[in-house]
Amino acid sequence: MKQIHVHRPYLPNKEKYKKYIDEIFESNWLTNNGPLVKKLEKRLEKYLNVRNVVLVSNGTMALQIAYKVLNLKGEVITTPFSFVATTSSLVWENLKPIFADIDKKTLNLDPKNIEKLITPNTRAIVPTHVFGNACKVEAIEKIAKKHNLKVIYDAAHAFDVKYKDKSVLNYGDISTLSFHATKLFHTIEGGALIINDDKLAQKARYLINFGIENQESIPHLGTNAKMNEFEAAMGLCVLDEIDNIKNKRKKVYQIYEKELKGIVSFQKQNTKANRNYSYFPVILKNEKELLKVQKALNDKQIFPRRYFYPSLDTLNYIEPKQKCKISRDISKRILCLPIYVQLEEVIQKRIIKTIKENI
Repeated sequence: MKQIHVHRPYLPNKEKYKKYIDEIFESNWLTNNGPLVKKLEKRLEKYLNVRNVVLVSNGTMALQIAYKVLNLKGEVITTPFSFVATTSSLVWENLKPIFADIDKKTLNLDPKNIEKLITPNTRAIVPTHVFGNACKVEAIEKIAKKHNLKVIYDAAHAFDVKYKDKSVLNYGDISTLSFHATKLFHTIEGGALIINDDKLAQKARYLINFGIENQESIPHLGTNAKMNEFEAAMGLCVLDEIDNIKNKRKKVYQIYEKELKGIVSFQKQNTKANRNYSYFPVILKNEKELLKVQKALNDKQIFPRRYFYPSLDTLNYIEPKQKCKISRDISKRILCLPIYVQLEEVIQKRIIKTIKENI
């Protein structure tokens, strides 16, 4: 029996991808800010309606470059309910994550919990638009301005999310995206920084290329975080088909929502923002119920994901030790169900039926 996982990478038209590969072979330009990378950046700027897209090798590097671009040192207030990279990237860059607990309904960092954690050592706030659900960006912006803090949004799940008809990626000093193969929009591996400030965007371009400004000048400490041409080619192909991708995922999402309403709890959506249908999380009554549902699905070769689990404030490399009760509670009873373009309706009905039979 075929295994069903939370995501299945979307593969675009093969012939179109082959044409881009032919271009790469003809130009013999494989990496180092090649023509396809430049083309994808421009197309994404237009599609997302943002000023500067800086493509990088993955979403984690996007976060690390963002911290370097803004010269962050000291403490950073962030969410304990996110993918581990949101926290590990901070620790990797010798920053100290200070966790503010989440809103139990939206699952995003709760702005009400931020100010009490601000100290003279606080330099920034790093919230996540969890499962693409837009944060309370205006409340966070107000706090940041009051205390002169930078804001970097982990927007890994927020591709094409708009808040009040404006790209949510335009909020904060920098937003970062992941273009991993399982994402709504992908480049096999990859990511991006969205930066409104042109000077900061240029600095980011130096930092992802070893700090090199030109062939005779290396004024910055940099690393290698460049996207290659083969990945950009995939991105160009997927972008051509993105509206179809979103529409098909929307249908899967709506079937889950209709059939499971009143049986499980859903994430409360920001009413001023659109959905991009990148994930379908369900919240069970308790961990015991979650484990029962998970086992029943696994027995049918269906593998939902405990996402996000565990709560990041429980990581053993975090100091000082902190406890975020809501995040820990939610993380123990949340499952993300399979959602992707190729998901067959008969499989989705089996998933729904199994959940109903085990609650």
